[in-house]
Amino acid sequence: MPYWRISSFYLVYFASLGVILPYWALYLRDLGFSPLAIGELMALPMLTKVLSPGLWGWLADHLGHRMMVVRIGALLAVVAFAGMFLVEGYLGIALVMFTFTFFWNAVLSPLEAVSLAHFRGDPHLYSRARLWGSIGFILAVAGLGLLLDRTGTAPLPMVLFSLFGLIFIASLIVPEPCPDPHVGDHAPISHIVRRPEVIALVVCALLMQASHGPYYTFYTIYMEGVGYSRTVVGGLWALGVIAEVGIFLIIGRLLHHFGMRQLLLLAYVLALIRWVLTGALPDVVPVVLLAQLLHAATFGLHHAAAIALIHRHFRGRHHGKGQGIYAGLGLGLGGALGSWYSGLVWQELGASAAFMTAALFPIVAFLIAYRWVHPERKIGTG
Repeated sequence: MPYWRISSFYLVYFASLGVILPYWALYLRDLGFSPLAIGELMALPMLTKVLSPGLWGWLADHLGHRMMVVRIGALLAVVAFAGMFLVEGYLGIALVMFTFTFFWNAVLSPLEAVSLAHFRGDPHLYSRARLWGSIGFILAVAGLGLLLDRTGTAPLPMVLFSLFGLIFIASLIVPEPCPDPHVGDHAPISHIVRRPEVIALVVCALLMQASHGPYYTFYTIYMEGVGYSRTVVGGLWALGVIAEVGIFLIIGRLLHHFGMRQLLLLAYVLALIRWVLTGALPDVVPVVLLAQLLHAATFGLHHAAAIALIHRHFRGRHHGKGQGIYAGLGLGLGGALGSWYSGLVWQELGASAAFMTAALFPIVAFLIAYRWVHPERKIGTG
């Protein structure tokens, strides 16, 4: 079982996310873009996440060589990002961001399917490997916070270019998994995606990701405006992901004792609390720390439970397509919506209003999950 090779991929992939999420909006602001323009540009990675995971997941399933698709996507992401050193202005940067994120977003869904195939769907082994992604994020966000306090945001493009190169190198050492011996036992994909449980799960993932829009797009700018240094803000980002790591270490036991549905519902309640606290009391340090610790639930708990449900619903030859649907429609479309509305609300009503708006999304997700998400109904066979 190639645990360490898969873990190394997660490490460098999520290190790149630890550059983009906390600091890329700062880089765009330093280039002179308005909050609305930043929101639009930061929506592009989420928009391509709607398109590319499903397309590349289908391609990986169709070809039967998922790691080959991962390697091609990783290489093309490196080539596309090189254009960032050649362009300037809104349209040029938008074009490069759309192109490189189309390939960058393409590689994770097939890799997730490869991981689950190697680990045979064991949420404990998956979470242990996935936590290395969290560690990569922590190292990137904490290290860059210190660096950017001294240098400003100018080094960010070169840092990202280097990380994309490492992602491609890591993809070369992850082997293809053995084929699923029961691929003929599964319902057509069209039957699965029409089930109310699957529709509800994807919609809930979309709403949860949209609720993170102000956080992923503007949190660093928000906390700088309150008076925190970039080093401190980097530490706050790292604290949230450290809490996420803690959840990944015990998620197997939590899933066993409480079940997927109960953990999803808990995550929505805690997300509501988190965004209200962040929007209302950003200058109260204990409250800020508590809100960041809740990242363990709003991302870690929710993601692990949702991934387990997706794996339960989409079996065998549908692994890649299921991951693509979850990543594209749930995380991608939800993230694009989150970046767009957060920029709009931020510009029109202010920072606090953006986070208060975010608190509405988990309320709706809770109601949908309570009514329609029932993991005991096995729908991946027929």
